[in-house]
Amino acid sequence: MNNQSRRKFIKLSGLTTIASVSGLGFTLFNCTSDDEVLIDENNELNISGVSIPSSLNVSREGETTLTGKGFKVGDTIEFVSSTASLTFLGTVVEVTENTFTFTIPANFESGNYTLSVARNTNSLLLGKVLCNVIANTNIPDVAGKNIKGVVYSNGEGIANVTVSDGYEVTVTDAQGRYYLESQKQTGFVFISVPGNYEVTNVGSAPQFFKRVSNSVETIEQKDFSLIQVDNNNHVVLPLADWHLANRNNDLEQFNTKVLPDINSTIEKYTANGTKVYALTLGDLTWDAYWYDNNFGLNEYVPYMNKVNAPVFNLIGNHDNDPYYANDWEAENKYRDIIGPTYYSFNLGKVHYVVLDSVEYVNSGGSQGTVGSRNYNEKLTSDQIEWLKKDLATITDKSTPIVLAMHTPLYKNPTVDAGGNQINATDLSNANTLVSALADFSTVHVLSGHAHVNFSVEEEQNIMEHNTAALCATWWWTGKSGYANNHICKDGSPGGYGIWQINNTDIQWRFKGIGYNEDYQFRTYDVNSIHITAANYAPNASEADLESYADAYASPSANNEVLINVWGYDSQWKIEVSENNQSLPVTRVNAKDPLHIISYEALRLNAGATPTSAFVTNKTAHFFKVTAAAANSTLIIKVTDRFGNVYTENMVRPKALTLNMV
Repeated sequence: MNNQSRRKFIKLSGLTTIASVSGLGFTLFNCTSDDEVLIDENNELNISGVSIPSSLNVSREGETTLTGKGFKVGDTIEFVSSTASLTFLGTVVEVTENTFTFTIPANFESGNYTLSVARNTNSLLLGKVLCNVIANTNIPDVAGKNIKGVVYSNGEGIANVTVSDGYEVTVTDAQGRYYLESQKQTGFVFISVPGNYEVTNVGSAPQFFKRVSNSVETIEQKDFSLIQVDNNNHVVLPLADWHLANRNNDLEQFNTKVLPDINSTIEKYTANGTKVYALTLGDLTWDAYWYDNNFGLNEYVPYMNKVNAPVFNLIGNHDNDPYYANDWEAENKYRDIIGPTYYSFNLGKVHYVVLDSVEYVNSGGSQGTVGSRNYNEKLTSDQIEWLKKDLATITDKSTPIVLAMHTPLYKNPTVDAGGNQINATDLSNANTLVSALADFSTVHVLSGHAHVNFSVEEEQNIMEHNTAALCATWWWTGKSGYANNHICKDGSPGGYGIWQINNTDIQWRFKGIGYNEDYQFRTYDVNSIHITAANYAPNASEADLESYADAYASPSANNEVLINVWGYDSQWKIEVSENNQSLPVTRVNAKDPLHIISYEALRLNAGATPTSAFVTNKTAHFFKVTAAAANSTLIIKVTDRFGNVYTENMVRPKALTLNMV
């Protein structure tokens, strides 16, 4: 079957979805018409009118019928896997004027396939299709249970898969069957996708959930078909705080800078077959602009779909409907468009939990009126009870838990005079969450919201990683006419995490957008820093800028150097030498001077008052050394907890400029 006929597709009408695969998981793209007519231009097979659906449920040793003209009994239907070295052959056993029926081999496996027809020495490509080998889903009702179903892969039920409606939790039996007695409050039934399986995607969103009616009396069957993969070795990209709102050139910045960087990272890790997944950390949108700019969650989805990996979503405070002064009602649009607000899944040997840590209050909100958009940082009692039930299904308490939520468990830490980190909880019921996680030896908490990087290791078994924002300072510093950089208010570059997981071994680091992964710190020559309006905001007054310039409002000649290490945690090591002599390194609270001149100075220069939530904050991932000379070169060596070494030969004087690294 090497002589493939030329072919073309003609659009007739309507829309359909054609399945494709990127090597990361299955993706559905809206790309062709409802009635794709395939024409064999060489007329060797005389086949036309073929319609290939986006997905196809098939039974081993069964028969499947599709639309198409010109087929003959005995034609060979060839399935070539898009993701594995698999080829299966079926035979056309019946034809009508407009259909053809073919057999499915006994050993057929679920997956994405390229479909061709062959006759003698001629063959013709028909299209691409995602094939699901279905199981026997004819299961009886059980008294008192109103949601039931089968979880299966390759036609076989999968045991011990966790299934939930957001309140009740159960697991599948040996045949992959489950039953729930549900009040149907959330409108969903969802599975905790087991390790080494995937679900199909709509766009880039994994379909681990099914919607159910609100009728408690109605018995509904919701089955889940899984695709078997190997994701013991995988990469997760935490993507915090998108804040897409169609303002500040955000869509342009996302398309031209952020998205290419993310997809380049995905391509890098998938090149050797590693599975890559994205996990948003909330604030996908910006509630204040849902109605003013006509940009909300529906408008976010196409941008999410441009990420070339499955994207697991998480709700943030700005993803609530500002027309509702009620947490549950404000979340309804997220549930309608995105899916459940809390759930879990497994990748390889790691259990991931996604929670909603925002209780949206929105005082004064009503239909047509945006409220104050205020909120509490807490987990509802229903979520806590669900979490306990979900975690109870993980019998091996050495299983790594990665728990993601929008607002942090801990506040941005400070350091005392001795450089020791001081931690304080941020989540109002933090102790309840910590207690629920107490049985597990390794827990990582991923959070966003603060638009800064920090790590907290207050509990022996829990480490929090607050991840700086994808949008940096709400897209301001990259806006046209501003700093032409992308920097967060702690001086971190806008970016995202890269978490590499091999079985239960987890390594991570933060990647700045537009930089390689080894860019992990920035140095400042304090002798060269004097933040004045004359230097950085000529349209503003010196008095206006001085209040933001902090210690940098006055010149210094103390030969001090500051090092901003945004990924720092307790296992990192910072070493500095001058003329082969080691210098004492002190951890300090400090403000990042580059952010001051990139945001506050330029907002003042534009005649605006900097937004208080956006201004530079003190951060505890700064380090200070004092050199003997003002113009010596310092050798700076930073080593992370995994032994990766990052260095800079810091030539001084080093100027403070908008494009410095």
